[in-house]
Amino acid sequence: MQWHALAESASTPNPFFEPWYLLASLEAFDPTGTGRLLSVEVAGELAGLMPLSSPRRYGRWPLPHLATWLHPNAFLGAPLVRAGCERVFWRALLQWADAQAGREQALFLHLPAMPLEQPLTEALFDCADEQGRKASLVMREQRALLHSPLTPELYLERALTAKKRKELRRQHSRLAEQGQLEVVRYRDATALDAWIEAFLALEKRGWKGTSNSAMACAPETEALFRNALEGAAALGRLERLSLTIDRRPIAMLANFLTPPGSFSYKTAFDEDFARYSPGVLLQRENLALLSRPEITWCDSCAAPDHPMIDSLWTERRAIGRISVAIGGKLRRSLFETLLALELGRNPVGLTR
Repeated sequence: MQWHALAESASTPNPFFEPWYLLASLEAFDPTGTGRLLSVEVAGELAGLMPLSSPRRYGRWPLPHLATWLHPNAFLGAPLVRAGCERVFWRALLQWADAQAGREQALFLHLPAMPLEQPLTEALFDCADEQGRKASLVMREQRALLHSPLTPELYLERALTAKKRKELRRQHSRLAEQGQLEVVRYRDATALDAWIEAFLALEKRGWKGTSNSAMACAPETEALFRNALEGAAALGRLERLSLTIDRRPIAMLANFLTPPGSFSYKTAFDEDFARYSPGVLLQRENLALLSRPEITWCDSCAAPDHPMIDSLWTERRAIGRISVAIGGKLRRSLFETLLALELGRNPVGLTR
């Protein structure tokens, strides 16, 4: 399938727009098919792809616009674009958006969750400059990233103080006194159905279940989780870790593998064992990603200033929202007025 080949050749990996995840997302959150997939071909081969929507509001404001289609469990908005085709893709997208603006009364194009300081995003600003259209970063944030040539042992030594490392060793020893302590790692589909059931139950028992944000709290997110993990495992894109006591999981996590990168998708821990920090202990095992030759970095997919992962992973990935002028002169002039208002009221944007 050309879509799979595109994902493997993309200049900026994004598992959330690969077919096994995006199709599961559309099935869960867009069953009537209101969204669109924009694709760009070069010499008959797929060179770029992204899902699009036409929101009628921008934050609190009734401002119709075109935007990347995302949902709360898709943590990156970068389109899949074959390396070397970045400018071709953006030119095609902007041409389409210009033509679409009047039909849908869209005031601008909005690109959320874009990775900054990447060739893909730099090519967007270059295209905007060469076409004389305004493109602006309206929000910027940073989230934890694992990216280092160090071994897991040396990385942990650099990231944590001697006192904190000693505390983790103490917690590990005390936890081992509760039963047979094991770390189980899967890189294939072995026991996948049982693992999914255990994860969903573990996550729902914790604070996410209480706040109604666990994947199993809604049939749509539960179906997405099941289908996405099954699809990723079938393609060798999934790694699963579990910390168990007497074979009972007390911390679990799932990584999506997108060489040369990876994404820490979901994690959960048993709050009955919170005093032993099982989630942190499992993340210590997750540092084994640094030893994999085909993986050079891992995006935490975590919120900025996350209290746990930010203290363990010391690198940061810059993520931002970008708004771009589209349509004719009048529409672009109106956009620049709206942009000035947004950045004047709040330099990081109205929608943060």
